[in-house]
Amino acid sequence: MTAPLIFDAPLFDTVLIANRGEIALRIIRTAKRMGYRTVAVYSDADSHALHTQAADLAVYIGAAQPAASYLNIRAIIAAAKQAGAQAVHPGYGFLAENAEFADACQQAGLNFIGPSAQAMLAMGNKAGGKQCMQAAGVPCVPGYQGADQSDDRMQREAALIGYPLMIKAVAGGGGRGMRRVDAAPDFVAALQSARSEALHAFSDAGLILEKAILQPRHIEIQIFADAHGNVVHLGERDCSVQRRHQKLIEESPSPAVTPALRARMGAVAVAAAKSIAYLGAGTLEFLLDREGNFYFMEMNTRLQVEHAVTEAIIGVDLVEWQLRIAAGAVLPLDQAQIDARREQGGHAIEVRLCAEDTQLNFLPQSGRIALWQAPDGVRCDHALASGMQVSPYYDSMLAKIVAHGRDRADALRQLAQALDSTVLLGLNSNRHFLARCIHHTEFAAGAATTAFIEQYFPAGQRQAAPADVTLRMIAALLLAWRRVTASEQRFPAELQGWSSSAAYAQELHFLLDGSAAHAQVAASGSRAWQITLAVSNAMIEIRSAVAGHLCLEHQGNLMRVAYAWHGEHCYFLFDGAEHTALDTTYAVPDRKASVSDHGRISSPMNGRVVALKVQAGDQIKAGQTVLVIEAMKMEHSVAASADGQVQSVFTAIGEQVAPGQILMQIQAVES
Repeated sequence: MTAPLIFDAPLFDTVLIANRGEIALRIIRTAKRMGYRTVAVYSDADSHALHTQAADLAVYIGAAQPAASYLNIRAIIAAAKQAGAQAVHPGYGFLAENAEFADACQQAGLNFIGPSAQAMLAMGNKAGGKQCMQAAGVPCVPGYQGADQSDDRMQREAALIGYPLMIKAVAGGGGRGMRRVDAAPDFVAALQSARSEALHAFSDAGLILEKAILQPRHIEIQIFADAHGNVVHLGERDCSVQRRHQKLIEESPSPAVTPALRARMGAVAVAAAKSIAYLGAGTLEFLLDREGNFYFMEMNTRLQVEHAVTEAIIGVDLVEWQLRIAAGAVLPLDQAQIDARREQGGHAIEVRLCAEDTQLNFLPQSGRIALWQAPDGVRCDHALASGMQVSPYYDSMLAKIVAHGRDRADALRQLAQALDSTVLLGLNSNRHFLARCIHHTEFAAGAATTAFIEQYFPAGQRQAAPADVTLRMIAALLLAWRRVTASEQRFPAELQGWSSSAAYAQELHFLLDGSAAHAQVAASGSRAWQITLAVSNAMIEIRSAVAGHLCLEHQGNLMRVAYAWHGEHCYFLFDGAEHTALDTTYAVPDRKASVSDHGRISSPMNGRVVALKVQAGDQIKAGQTVLVIEAMKMEHSVAASADGQVQSVFTAIGEQVAPGQILMQIQAVES
């Protein structure tokens, strides 16, 4: 049931989406279906992005850096005026929870599709939200949220709270400006790091401290409120599987929440929204301990990334709800109708596909996508295409894959199949890691807590297994086949695949996932090779080759491989994992390879230098942070690998750096 608008004339007919990527596309789809004209905004990095093509109009707002574009309030307001928009949807991230932006929209005569600036200030700020909840008698995590932010005061409060504890940014979310501290000697460094990250991400360096509740569930309650005093909750989402305090897997209903607990938590969330005259979509986040006690953490005054799982089990479009409520309509469903739908709604699970290296502590990645193929049969929100460039300036999340089943087991089966059929080649992602997570017995049993990844997938458990014989044979075949397909472009059809030396095995030297390997290959026509390794040999034949996919026959078995080329690099997906192969047979020897990198500190990623902790002449210790790089909205500390003295610094604060770029030269201490 959808309630009619209460106004004779619409408040707006054109909506500007002040965001980018998959959420901008997702909002555009719903707005267009409802008959609204849509306006996208874009930075230098997004001039060819899919969200600019999907909107009716796209307006340029500035340089690639978020502060110059997607965080630039003046530029976005000007874009709305230029495009004739009467409403602004902030999506999530960037300015979505910025009270100044909501107020600026109102002052400019624009309808902000979200809560009021006053509600944001009351609940969007973690410190204010906790004070509001405490006043209402809602249980909160013990901590400190005072105005005195000095290092001395924060240290004293930390000692009173006790360790372990959490440092959190008062503004924003997504794990930015958040640090866990287990011991007092680590507190000041973590405080300064969190403060810096919060300032760069949210333009607000304010922090709060909270007692760390170990191994809880992370449960959030989705609420919606209209302008007529109606407030409902749409049940819970379990967001316990996280890394770097950022969610990776979300599901609804939670395996840990009973109907009675859901009703209690929902009632608390509704009461909180009513107490501040809330309007639109919001989410209250709680920690749930093993005894069933829940503690309020914060309220996100916006739509959540994981709203799709709630949409799946209730059968609604929450962006449509946002647009209708902003236009003055009453809520489409009451609480009883929502509860009835949830009972019959089955189970939904979402995973976040991110550009990151899971083997390097989930380090964000950027670069060119060689091949992208979304899974069939499930919902996949994305803004990706083969050949597009993933920028280092924005969040590392690339897509959301959502499976909806009649029960949890059904949803898990669908999600596992979807992850297996997703193809993302050309840069590192967490696709394979997500598949490992959902297949783990602890997750399959519905028992995962916020310690799940730390417990079951520590750094040593995330390392790739050494390449086996089959993998090396496939890599050799792909490289040999590339040579043949290249020659097919130079010779007539009757000579394709012919070679006077075909009977003779030829050496093939290559790198497989960065490790040296070699094989002997002997062609048998254009689509079959005898491949000999040091330990075995076999004939492999290409049975079919269609649109980036090969079907191979090896010893009577059929194997399927997805592949893509970028320059001389071959990226391929086999047996659930991604790999990279590079033919080095005729490569010119790299003379620099013999030069030791000892003493050089290079950039591990694309990013911007935001802090230099040392200067030329300083003495440093192994493990000491020497500089900080901001990439994809997170700060990453770069540490010295040995004791020594800083000889030279080759970068500066604010400089954009590339992977492998030399940043410092260190004179190591002689042993």
